Amino acid sequence: MMPTPLERRQLTLGMLPLADAAPLVAALHAGFFAGEGLEVTLSIEPSWANIRDRIQLGVLDAAQMLPLMPLAASLGLDGQLTPMLSALTLNRNGNAVTVSRPLFAAMQHQHPGLQPDDPASAGALAEVIAERRASGQALLRFATVYPFSSHRYQLRYWLGSAGIDPDRDLELRVMPPPQMAAQLEAGWLDGYCVGEPWNAMARRQHQGEVAISGHRIWEGAPEKVLGVTRAWHDAHPGTHQALLRALIRTGAWLDDDTEHRRQAARWMIDGGYLDAAPEDVERSLELRDDGIIFSRSVTPWPWRSQTLWYAAQMARWGHLPESESDAAHLIGAVMQCTRPDLCRQATDALGLPMPEGDSKLEGCHEGPWQLEGRDGGTLEMSADRFIDGAIFDPGRLDELLEHYRQLSMLNRPAR
Repeated sequence: MMPTPLERRQLTLGMLPLADAAPLVAALHAGFFAGEGLEVTLSIEPSWANIRDRIQLGVLDAAQMLPLMPLAASLGLDGQLTPMLSALTLNRNGNAVTVSRPLFAAMQHQHPGLQPDDPASAGALAEVIAERRASGQALLRFATVYPFSSHRYQLRYWLGSAGIDPDRDLELRVMPPPQMAAQLEAGWLDGYCVGEPWNAMARRQHQGEVAISGHRIWEGAPEKVLGVTRAWHDAHPGTHQALLRALIRTGAWLDDDTEHRRQAARWMIDGGYLDAAPEDVERSLELRDDGIIFSRSVTPWPWRSQTLWYAAQMARWGHLPESESDAAHLIGAVMQCTRPDLCRQATDALGLPMPEGDSKLEGCHEGPWQLEGRDGGTLEMSADRFIDGAIFDPGRLDELLEHYRQLSMLNRPAR
């Protein structure tokens, strides 16, 4: 299949100073953008709100985004109503919940033997919260990076697994990732959920300890996507496909060799994309099963079931208007803004096997498993379990939403 001609060659792409922006940086420096005829400028933004605003204003052509940003913008929940879409998952995994050293010590006091990245950490935190409440102490303060972020809902899911009510038992804030470690050290925060290298840095500098990794909350969770406005895609379908092909090839390059990841870390440091210690960036980009994944396990494929899981969590915690929190409405919105059909055009052009469907059961697999591909071949998949052992069936979304309503968690005002 011949590639569609490019409507535009010179592009500006937005990114945040995070380790999982490596595909954008590597695509530029390793020549994958140029190989598709694209001349790309990377714009380092200070916050996800900046990404949102500059995409909506047309200053950025496309950007690294959080998985829920296209949905939130398309529903008019985040800034002005702007239909957006994503056809590519840039990476999976990479988040963690880091707590201050005094809080981690208190958790260890409640749960002797507690280790960093321990599944028992939420239960230990629940005991600390109960003790603080009984003695009249102030609420613990936790931060996430954005109102409609994977971090917010992974943090809430982890807390909820131990019976912690985030809106009653904690004070929750939103803060740009680079500010979090300093706020933790200064005592203004007791914990946060963020991507790398900001967890690795806090631990290395003895500012905090990782209570739980995102990998343990939801293995293989989608973490960043490539987002564009629907209007931009409609005006530049060929250019969009070229972007997708370049970034899919880059992800495969990053997952192919440890040295490729080290090279990407050097580009990020030397190019000024990330103001962090080289050892923290290199550690964040290490090629390991529980680390950031860019290509393996069909990472690029934008599963609609995974966007729906995040949307269900929005409904669970009252972050959706009642008029938009029914299953039919959410499924229709996700169909519009999560676009595996566009991803398939790019992977077909590259000759890469991908799944036949756009949704699957989430949380069924505790270890590696195999999925039949569209061409009849076998796709190697990684574990996808949730920390509480739950299974999400997108075909029964209405039942899950009703369950959340019965728990009196729907449409609860958030802090």
